[in-house]
Amino acid sequence: MAVTPNPAPRHTEGPGLPDYTTSRVFERVFADGMALVEEAAAFLDGPGRDMAKSLPREAGLTYAAWSMDLTSKLMQAASWLVMQKAVRDGDMAYEDALKKKYRISREGPPLDASKQRGLGLPDHFLDLVEQTENLYGRICRLDEAIYVEGHEGEHSPVQRQIDELKAAAEDGAFDPLQVWARAR
Repeated sequence: MAVTPNPAPRHTEGPGLPDYTTSRVFERVFADGMALVEEAAAFLDGPGRDMAKSLPREAGLTYAAWSMDLTSKLMQAASWLVMQKAVRDGDMAYEDALKKKYRISREGPPLDASKQRGLGLPDHFLDLVEQTENLYGRICRLDEAIYVEGHEGEHSPVQRQIDELKAAAEDGAFDPLQVWARAR
């Protein structure tokens, strides 16, 4: 699945978002995330469904619970990625993206596929679990870095540091150590 970067984004407002969503890094996360959604769906609806029928009881229960968790996390991640593109392209207001209903964060500990290896679950399924947890964690960290933490209008700590560095550079009084010390 090839994703070509949008060379002329229409959206240019909002702290942190435009710089990130117009980057190659975002395009890579987007492409990898969507490819993982497709791969997981193909596995869970095909070979995974067939394998699940022959799993021992305990592995089958784990598979059922984890496949639901996997699907949920992938859908949340895909929705978040699509929303970022919508904001970047001007199809959604940045202010709307700040709303709590669009935030994504980890509610509990990640699934630990390494502890299930060798206990009856298919290796490909466990690989998908690991990849999904990595993607989901990355997107949760990005959401936290890009968006407001707790209050609309307040930047994340990362964004505040970036803003301070930009302001210091514009004033000609750029002292990265001083900016860093104030941010602590």
